[in-house]
Amino acid sequence: MTKNLENKIKKDVIETKLSNIYAFSEKISVIPDLVKLTLGEPDFATPKHVKEAAIEAINDDESHYTTTRGRMETRKAAADFLKNKYDVEYDPATELVITNGVTEAMYDTIATFIDDGDEVLIPTPAFPVYYSLVDIFGGKLVQINTQPDGFLMTPARLQAAIDAHPNAKMIILNFPSNPTGRTYSADQMEKIADVLAKTDMVVVSDEIYSELTYGQKHTSIARFIPDQTILFNGLSKSHAMTGWRIGIFAGPANLVEQIAKVHELVTTSVMTASQVAAEEAFSNGQDDAQPMVEQYIKRRDYLHSALEKLGFANQLPEGAFYIFAKIPANLNQNSYDFCIDVAQQVGVGMIPGSSFGDGGEGYVRLSYATSMDNIQEALRRLQKYVEAHK
Repeated sequence: MTKNLENKIKKDVIETKLSNIYAFSEKISVIPDLVKLTLGEPDFATPKHVKEAAIEAINDDESHYTTTRGRMETRKAAADFLKNKYDVEYDPATELVITNGVTEAMYDTIATFIDDGDEVLIPTPAFPVYYSLVDIFGGKLVQINTQPDGFLMTPARLQAAIDAHPNAKMIILNFPSNPTGRTYSADQMEKIADVLAKTDMVVVSDEIYSELTYGQKHTSIARFIPDQTILFNGLSKSHAMTGWRIGIFAGPANLVEQIAKVHELVTTSVMTASQVAAEEAFSNGQDDAQPMVEQYIKRRDYLHSALEKLGFANQLPEGAFYIFAKIPANLNQNSYDFCIDVAQQVGVGMIPGSSFGDGGEGYVRLSYATSMDNIQEALRRLQKYVEAHK
């Protein structure tokens, strides 16, 4: 007898929509000779000294469980990194946990705080995984559209959202931003923190791109409101270690203690050799991102200028490795259809702006975490598309 068990699945899971970034990238990947400016995957190698540390750990049979929160040596190195780089201080014993990437840290945190109907504020456009995780736990998304303000949330717009949703439990921030590449100066961040300090919201701050900033030093919001901030960071972007799955969450001990319960149930502990490699990266590779940053700046500047000449208006990013560009007015403003057509007609892969929520429609995200040769070829093809549609 065939049983239909789908009716046993939680409604929140069924109704959750996964990020279509990966699905869209896979959909167009079948197109021959496609030049992909889609995913945020650094095209650099993990630094040699970090790889050697992992190899040594494997050869030394460091292949067993670590403590659930992570090796103490790795946690100490991560805490020192955060202190040295961003002047935020955490006790590695009680206020910091090593996770399987920032995605797991986000899952753990939302699972800890969000119940059915809880409101979560998110400045948009934003990384769509945030939306999916809020959905799967029954939370209610409240999007704060930053497009009118150049994709930066102003204190006034934040205050208006808080006034309209006084019972919101959490706000999720991401800076430098995926998809816009925008970020906040220390003064701007302090003003945002001043508004949030007057609330009892949990401030979740995803700062995974903190080492990829251009022209200004990253400022963590945890500097200003440490008692209500859960800070995320890691090594995926700064050290080209996406596949090593090293993330961090840090915050007040009483909150971290509860989030760590979910972490233990989700993953037990992170791969031991990866943690040894992470200790090396945090300790002896604090400036490993700089050679990458130099290359990203060259790519950013070229892509920004070339897109502007083709009619794709865009803000010069201050961080990350994305440009969020406005589709020229004479072209299809449905970003999904536009990206499909460009991929099919000239073989250039971009992500539709609609994937990122309010304020994203009519835009496309282009990643410059790829070679200059690929970027230049993509622009040549995009120029052909624009000229053919005049």
